[in-house]
Amino acid sequence: MERKQPQTIDEYIAGFPQDVQEILEKVRLTIRAAAPDAAEKISYQMPTFFLKGNLVHFAAFKNHIGFYPAPTGIEEFEAELSAYVGGKGSVRFPIDQPMPLDLISRIVKFRVKENLEKAKNNA
Repeated sequence: MERKQPQTIDEYIAGFPQDVQEILEKVRLTIRAAAPDAAEKISYQMPTFFLKGNLVHFAAFKNHIGFYPAPTGIEEFEAELSAYVGGKGSVRFPIDQPMPLDLISRIVKFRVKENLEKAKNNA
């Protein structure tokens, strides 16, 4: 069955089983609290928070929640993220473990500061 591409984060989250929806909603609310001025959109077929540029993306997979705070967000929190599998601009939080919401919040706040400084310097 072909899933239609979600146009909103609500539609994206609704496409998953209830237990995954609850995790995604917690991640979303954590990001929203850390970046209250950011806009929500779908970008690269993933929930995205946007503030003077892409802030963070997140997505659900079979066994993990992918979190994409750009390479700088990964580098800044490298020590804390070392417990997780990740790449240059991504980290995988296992779906069967508690989400590190405090860490996600701190990464998002870092990215907000970074994007606002970059926008100010480019103005």
